[in-house]
Amino acid sequence: MLKFPCLVLDHDDTVVQSEATVNYPFFVYILDQYRPGATITLDEYVSGCCNLGFAEMCRRWYGFTEQELVDEYRLWQEYIRDHIPAAFPGIHRIICRQKEEGGLVCVVSHSCNDNITRDYDAHFGIRPDHIFGWDYPEHQRKPNPWPLVQIMKKYDLRPEQLLVVDDMKPAYDMASGAGVPIAFAAWGRKDYPQIMAEMTSLCDYTFNSTEELEKFLFE
Repeated sequence: MLKFPCLVLDHDDTVVQSEATVNYPFFVYILDQYRPGATITLDEYVSGCCNLGFAEMCRRWYGFTEQELVDEYRLWQEYIRDHIPAAFPGIHRIICRQKEEGGLVCVVSHSCNDNITRDYDAHFGIRPDHIFGWDYPEHQRKPNPWPLVQIMKKYDLRPEQLLVVDDMKPAYDMASGAGVPIAFAAWGRKDYPQIMAEMTSLCDYTFNSTEELEKFLFE
């Protein structure tokens, strides 16, 4: 019997290594187009996304309008079609074992459906059972607990039957709001001691490698 019948996985920097190689370089380009002269370091980008969420970071730090956020998203969708991030070593085994043993794999992410399914097709040869991504209205995205509530309703699951696996604080806010346990995917955050400390203190579990998570789930 599976320890958690449903894994709820984040995508960027939990399953794929996209922040430094795809999302941050694109945002630097966007700033140059929309706010010439404005700059952002990778550390600032990570901090903003972690503490505020991407959209709110754009609003507060750079004064983005709602139309600019829509335009940025459209351009990002075009950009990522030709930029496929690598998967973290070992995550393939976790996803495949969860499915092989009859479990569910759902994704709650700030990525969009198209690039999540593309990455799963390219790296794993399977697709998630359900995706709650950026395509949903902002009030239905994490940190709102709404995606987890929908998963529990659809599959008739109790909160303790889900495990959220994520690398950022908005996921903790989402999980705690729904009473769902959360594991910190620390393998993508080892260069960020502040995030490591905060998430380790907040989350129910911390895993420094995908191998540790696999052992916890299946052995």
